[in-house]
Amino acid sequence: MEYAFRDIEKKWQTYWETHQTYRVENDIHRPKYYVLDMFPYPSGAGLHVGHPLGYIASDIYARFKRLQGYNVLHPMGWDAFGLPAEQYAIETGQHPAVTTQKNIETFKRQLKQIGFCYDWNREINTSDPRYYRWTQWIFLQLFKSWFNRQTQKAEPIETLIAIFEKEGNLHHECPGDPSIQFTAEEWKHFSEKEKEDILMHYRLAYCGWGEVNWCEALGTVLANDEVVNGVSERGGYPVVKKRLRQWYLRITEYADRLLEGLQHIGFSEAMKEMQTNWIGKSYGANILFPVQGKDIRIEVFTTRPDTIFGVDFLVLAPEHPLVEQLTTPDHQSEVQTYLEYTRNRNERERMAEKRITGCFTGSYALHPFSQKPLPIWVSEYVLAGYGTGAIMAVPCGDERDHRFARHFRLPITNIIGKAYDGEHANPTKDAVLENSDFLNGMVMRDAIEVVIQKLEERGLGKRKVNYKMRDAAFSRQRYWGEPFPIVWDNGIARPLPESELPLELPFVESYRPGPEGQGPLANLPEWTARRLETNTMPGYAGSSWYFLRYMDPHNEQVFCSPEASRYWGQVDVYVGGTEHAVGHLLYSRMWTKFLYDRGYIPFDEPYKKLINQGMIQGSSRFVYRLETDAHLPQPVLVSHSYFEKWQQEKLAAEELAQLLSPALPDIHIPTDFKLSPLHVDVNIVNGTELQIEAFRKWKPEFAQAILLCEDGLNLPEAPAPGKKYVCGVEVEKMSKSKYNTVNPDDVVAQYGADTFRMYEMFLGPIEQSKPWDTQGIEGVHRFLKKLWRLFYDEQGHWLVEDREPTDDELRILHKTLKKVIEDTERFSFNTAVSQFMICVNSLTDMHCHKRAILEPLLILLCPYAPHICEELYHQLGHQESVTQAALPAYEEKYIEETLYNYPVAINGKTRTQLQFPADAPEQLIQEQVLQHPVVQKWIGGKPVKKIIVVKGRMVNVVA
Repeated sequence: MEYAFRDIEKKWQTYWETHQTYRVENDIHRPKYYVLDMFPYPSGAGLHVGHPLGYIASDIYARFKRLQGYNVLHPMGWDAFGLPAEQYAIETGQHPAVTTQKNIETFKRQLKQIGFCYDWNREINTSDPRYYRWTQWIFLQLFKSWFNRQTQKAEPIETLIAIFEKEGNLHHECPGDPSIQFTAEEWKHFSEKEKEDILMHYRLAYCGWGEVNWCEALGTVLANDEVVNGVSERGGYPVVKKRLRQWYLRITEYADRLLEGLQHIGFSEAMKEMQTNWIGKSYGANILFPVQGKDIRIEVFTTRPDTIFGVDFLVLAPEHPLVEQLTTPDHQSEVQTYLEYTRNRNERERMAEKRITGCFTGSYALHPFSQKPLPIWVSEYVLAGYGTGAIMAVPCGDERDHRFARHFRLPITNIIGKAYDGEHANPTKDAVLENSDFLNGMVMRDAIEVVIQKLEERGLGKRKVNYKMRDAAFSRQRYWGEPFPIVWDNGIARPLPESELPLELPFVESYRPGPEGQGPLANLPEWTARRLETNTMPGYAGSSWYFLRYMDPHNEQVFCSPEASRYWGQVDVYVGGTEHAVGHLLYSRMWTKFLYDRGYIPFDEPYKKLINQGMIQGSSRFVYRLETDAHLPQPVLVSHSYFEKWQQEKLAAEELAQLLSPALPDIHIPTDFKLSPLHVDVNIVNGTELQIEAFRKWKPEFAQAILLCEDGLNLPEAPAPGKKYVCGVEVEKMSKSKYNTVNPDDVVAQYGADTFRMYEMFLGPIEQSKPWDTQGIEGVHRFLKKLWRLFYDEQGHWLVEDREPTDDELRILHKTLKKVIEDTERFSFNTAVSQFMICVNSLTDMHCHKRAILEPLLILLCPYAPHICEELYHQLGHQESVTQAALPAYEEKYIEETLYNYPVAINGKTRTQLQFPADAPEQLIQEQVLQHPVVQKWIGGKPVKKIIVVKGRMVNVVA
């Protein structure tokens, strides 16, 4: 009886859906475990084999926790709002709601055929009004709240109003504008508009003005990464900076709590460092530099007040509001030209710029202590978004200041003696200060506090904690997003009554932008007549809190009931890619802390543990096209060995012409010919051998191609079946443009979902990136066939017997139980798969068909290969699903055995290490070594001459 995986998998997927095997109830009497995937954006391309990697890992873990007796929440949904769907709608004329729904259906079908244990009854869609009603509701709570720095938590705006009525804001500095100060009496006499303007400076969700990248030709605002060298990435249209009204979230108020919270959650150190750097907390001072001859003071933030006497000039960001006032008439033209230049450059380009650019304003500031005149410059290396947008330049201590000073021939004051060599800045804090007035003779780090005290005593500055992180822009001039539940009333933003939620996104025929950079909703008379906000929320709005809605997805009274959030609590394990390391995770953590502050949930961190899966990379294939100025009647492509020879300058034009002469007798190839690599679809390549006929049909331009193969010519009019065209290979990001994507539908159809699941885990550690290679999947598929043969022989006879197992059989079972349980618990799935293979090979060699061994093995294996395990478990006589079984325990008495780490060498060079039991047979070791992805990579498709196994010491593969 054959292992009919297609029938088996279809049968059990239907059974699970019909019987709702994975339905989860909020059962407070059972211990809970919450396993969450970062939900996908449903693009039109569907899944490729790289996408399910994290989903398979989380699915294995969720099933494993079920076997341990937990009530496991493992849901799935769709991050469905966002720019790609809208852009696709603009290009194709289809409404985003239509394309999004179609894409969701494709994704859902693909996920179901891989056999995930999602509770589809809890499915959510961020573009569904029933969902975004609560996104809008949470936004309103943010709008109606402020952050009390004294209590370090969010509070209702009414408490702030009560404070203002009693004492003004003397004890509560305004976060939006620290210059705003008033008494209780003054507050009472403010107009309603004045009061609302002040409250807007305190609200956690607030409206303000900000500079954006405006593209007139596209009629829209562009993100920084959509602008390249001052033009739009799409179309190459000019982009300028423009001030537009924007909504923001005051995430900066949570900066300290976001930092502190990192100490209590299970994120990797690399992830914590990324978030810490993004928040960018630094200690220093704000120093005031008066401008010579003007009633203006420039505020500068510095972390190094000890270097105050090394300041030789000031530099302002081009966007600094004082640039215009400080530019003297004789420098007006030069400064204006420079500002135009910088206006078309984003921050990333400016930070990466190696050229030194800048412009003198004509004005001078006065040193706060010495009154020395300091020239004021403008330069793109200073960013408006960090500190105050102005720096005090200390060339001897800062390399960028030093290069700027040398370039523009500005004086450099040496305050650190021999520590400055005149050629390079030295940022040391350990030098003894010179030329520094009252600081002379002090070690720099000791002088920091002295300077801050002097500044505060003389009113020249004050101690300051600064953050690199800026408030989060929370509006987009786009259509496909959540509408803001805000009505504008004579310049006052008024919240829509909560009873009127959801404020649904209206259907539109056109997605063209509104006037003056507004969103497309500004074109709808019925929308603007109600004075509704015309911007929409960004993609991260719905993803900042979605984990909570899964807990209580059908509740129409609240976004998540207190009972549900108390029971499920924090996500125990969150699995997703590092591309969301900063933005999504920080926003989600901030929203969670806010909801905790306001008493809506009982925890202030969303995720206990985060697993960042690596990327499955594409293994690209290349053909090599002859490029020459000479006319070629047909495309000419050469095999990989000729390309390598050409790269090594060992393939001359004469030799190539001679090789091609049977097909092109009159060909002349100039000496400067080129061989250009072209991506070819990996699905028409077997390993590295091109399927030539499929290639000719792939693109019309190659139908008549002449192929110079490893062993001669293959011509369109006279194909030569024996000729081999070998392609080049390179590991790259999996992408449609590189023709290296593999559709999981095809893999599942050929090998089955269980094979696909186990192979993705077998490729390597979950956190690492690794290339996809379909060749290696055969070994995993053979393993499952071998497992089947422990239950059925080739004639279909049932082999399982109820005899007592031997000690050897029990030893291999319990070693496998121990290793797989421990490996699964720590997400080491590749080593668990290896152990399953070792176990099944050993049981096969032992001719073991005993129920006492096979049944616990099936239960252990079912998280990895649920379909085959479900089938065989029922064949053993069970009526209930294997997912309802209990995880078998291992016994220590069967496990006492030495394991050896075998260094594995390929042609004499050690490439990896594999672990095998001391009594592992040599044949088993050879089989496992050859199946391992690292070994296959280094063999590179070459024939294996022999495998040398030195028991207990090493393995050498000769290829």
